[in-house]
Amino acid sequence: MSRQPLAGLRVLDLATLFAGPLAATLLGDFGAEVVKVEHPTRPDPSRGHGPAKDGVGLWWKVLGRNKRTMTLDLSTPGGRTTLLRLAASADVVVENFRPGTLEKWDLGWAELSAANPRLVLARVTAFGQFGPSSHRPGFGTLAEAMSGFAALTGEPDAPPTLPPFGLADSIAGLATAYAVMTALAAREHTGAGQVVDMALIEPILAVLGPHPTWYDQLGYVQERTGNRSANNAPRNTYRTTDGSWVAVSTSAQSVAERVMGLVGRPDLIDEPWFATGAGRAAHADVLDAAVGGWIAARTCTDVLAAFEKAEAAIAPVQDVRDVLADPQYTALHTVTTVDDPELGPLRMQNVLFRLSETPGAIRWAGRPHGADTDAVLTELGLAPAEIAALREAGAL
Repeated sequence: MSRQPLAGLRVLDLATLFAGPLAATLLGDFGAEVVKVEHPTRPDPSRGHGPAKDGVGLWWKVLGRNKRTMTLDLSTPGGRTTLLRLAASADVVVENFRPGTLEKWDLGWAELSAANPRLVLARVTAFGQFGPSSHRPGFGTLAEAMSGFAALTGEPDAPPTLPPFGLADSIAGLATAYAVMTALAAREHTGAGQVVDMALIEPILAVLGPHPTWYDQLGYVQERTGNRSANNAPRNTYRTTDGSWVAVSTSAQSVAERVMGLVGRPDLIDEPWFATGAGRAAHADVLDAAVGGWIAARTCTDVLAAFEKAEAAIAPVQDVRDVLADPQYTALHTVTTVDDPELGPLRMQNVLFRLSETPGAIRWAGRPHGADTDAVLTELGLAPAEIAALREAGAL
């Protein structure tokens, strides 16, 4: 394998649960040396999230991949001193404590940057490092609510809908990885590190589109529309005669015309309102009836084949069983198999994107709590007696 693009980059992952740890995972996937630092008796809660096999959390196997694991109590004198020694040779520290927590332990930016002026400190919190809400505890659910996402999601006459997975955390994890790489690029010009202040409530707002601008300029507030779009139609999920569901999108005018020709309603193309996405959206009932009725009379296989032949956009609504059998995902190697000492071969999502010359790779799945503590500290230069003393003092 070619040298991975982030080989030589050293990352300390002090964060828990999802956004911060995911950012570190993404860096590790492309070669960064990531050391996961967890409390000796209170490990990252993601180890216990979701289903487990033989007492081993499966979510952690994905989130903890490509990370070495060590324990350290940062609130103890020994833990503080050890972290500063680790930070002195690191490039990035990722943390998600509430603002002021690291400072309480004398491990804030002043101390960390003094130990290593080239360090990038990524601080991931619910609300950011300042402002009236910065002191509050928070999780991705609150970001999904505050950002406007939940207000837009669901049927018009039903309650706002929250996602059944960590959406805001995942978006923030992606954004944090990007922010870290941006700060590292800036370091190439300045020679100095800096602080990344990432608030969960901001990246999810960014991906929702121009809602603030629409409201600012037009006073427009988008309402919940279920599976429909306010910008084009037909756009919905439709059930086939054999009980499957498919999703249809017609964001392009030419695709909308091909769909209506396919379902036997070319007459609608000549309607004046059909010429714009907004006009079609205003007549979604008519278009949904035409498309939905045609699909309801056919099997999923026949519907997909007909749409593909017509060069119209469609996809089956798949659960994870379908995803793992999907030929396109298979061709892309989107899901890969990792050999794990605890569980044996296990499948998980592959690295996020493909690079033609310096690809990323999953070298190992999430390791046991503290598995690499002694090895990391030995590499740092601590003698066995020093490691034993730290452990005796409760720092490890």
